[in-house]
Amino acid sequence: MPIPFLLLFFFLFFSPSQTTTPPKGFLIDCGALSGTQFEGRVWLPDSDFVSTGIPKNVTTPSVIIPTLQTVRSFPRLLNKKNCYNVPVYRGAKYMIRSTYFYGGVNGPDHPFPPVFDQIIDGTIWSVVNTTIDYANGNSTFYEAVFLAQSKFMTFCIASNIYTLSDPFLSALEFIILGDSLYNTTDFTRFGLTLVARNTFGYSGPSIRYPDDHFDRIWEPFGKSISNNFTKPITANVSVSGFWNLPPLKLFETHLGSDQLESLELRWPTPSLPTSKYYTALYFADNAAFSRIFNISVNGITYYRNLNAIPSGVVVFSNQWPLSGPTTITLTPSTTSSLGPLINAAEIFEVLSLGGRTSTRDVIALEKVKESFRNPPLDWNGDPCVPRQYSWSGITCSDGPRIRVVTLNLTSMQISGSLSPFVDNMTALINIWLRNNSLSGHIPNLNSLRMLETLHLEDNQFSGEIPSSLGNISSLNEVFLQNNNLTGQIPANLIGKPKLNLRTHGNNLLSPSAP
Repeated sequence: MPIPFLLLFFFLFFSPSQTTTPPKGFLIDCGALSGTQFEGRVWLPDSDFVSTGIPKNVTTPSVIIPTLQTVRSFPRLLNKKNCYNVPVYRGAKYMIRSTYFYGGVNGPDHPFPPVFDQIIDGTIWSVVNTTIDYANGNSTFYEAVFLAQSKFMTFCIASNIYTLSDPFLSALEFIILGDSLYNTTDFTRFGLTLVARNTFGYSGPSIRYPDDHFDRIWEPFGKSISNNFTKPITANVSVSGFWNLPPLKLFETHLGSDQLESLELRWPTPSLPTSKYYTALYFADNAAFSRIFNISVNGITYYRNLNAIPSGVVVFSNQWPLSGPTTITLTPSTTSSLGPLINAAEIFEVLSLGGRTSTRDVIALEKVKESFRNPPLDWNGDPCVPRQYSWSGITCSDGPRIRVVTLNLTSMQISGSLSPFVDNMTALINIWLRNNSLSGHIPNLNSLRMLETLHLEDNQFSGEIPSSLGNISSLNEVFLQNNNLTGQIPANLIGKPKLNLRTHGNNLLSPSAP
């Protein structure tokens, strides 16, 4: 197994001190009809971020946390996604946290919460399964770090084959992270999804805002370890400012021993799927004697001769390959006076991004959607990816640059007009809009040089046939019959070799083609 890239950072005395200013971003209370004040922070109702789903109240009595008292419930439709559209700063990193508390919202016929997928832009983030937590009366949260690559990010809920009742969402957070956090990851290619973030030797409630400036949640690690280590308090550790801003409270306790013996820790608790992981381990100590030790993960050297000093140190890898049970072993070095310790740790799975539909096509499709009076309900989020959750009526190309190649909304009861922005979708090969109630003029399609078939029959289009259609050499089918078209058929369409042109059922001046 190759040794991953490892870095060691010492905390800096001169870094900016931590502040209690609330983290910047959006806190969204899903299903709430008005804003919510909770622990000094404002949660917004979700109606401005999502256009589908139904607000519901949970049926579980005595829910104390106000953001868990309501949910937004979405219809259980296989391979269809429902998306929140959140304005962001392009180029900024965001911690995204989704929270789920079932609370019996699907009624007595569905006593167990559903299983479903959650998606960020075009990347499947994870499967959501809250069954165990619901049985214990708890909520479930998921956390990830992604880069905003446009002015909006989409968070989507999607039903899969294991979804047995309507999926839902309780709360959604988009928090801007500092530039230094997790900055060894190439977020143009990868995202990070949290597996575990723990503090050791601490038995109180979860550590988060205001102790953590970004409201990261640090859970106390209460599992037993192989050796009987004490959990002393680390006093007067000088880590008031450091590069990635973990909360100072993490370093008030540690797990370790003064005896010169190894500390073996099964962490994280769950068995890990085969993947690559971002790991970070945190250490600080104020002992008068040296505390120097080696770190190994599953028997592979992670770092040698780490010196736990009062100013603190974090050692991390950005893509460590792991699989199955994971054991961290801290072994005192021959020069150490005291045994090893550990204060905190966090681990993320590294996710390869699922790609994005060409921005040109996304903008054009949004304009097309606006011109329709009743577009398909699943036209939200990325049009093409993930592939199993692409928009109804959309077919896309393969390869690194994802383009829309077919627009097929045949017999979907769509009214409104066809936006001229469809001409910006320059990779289109087929446009099939037959048997709807579309009206207005047929837009010029000058830029669609790859277009082969145009089916607009059985609608209510009016005006003249654009002569630009005759300039598209790739066209072999133009079906315009049974509309309200007037004027003359463009001469460059009549008699064009290999073109199947149908125009009957209109008010055209020239003889209709067969």
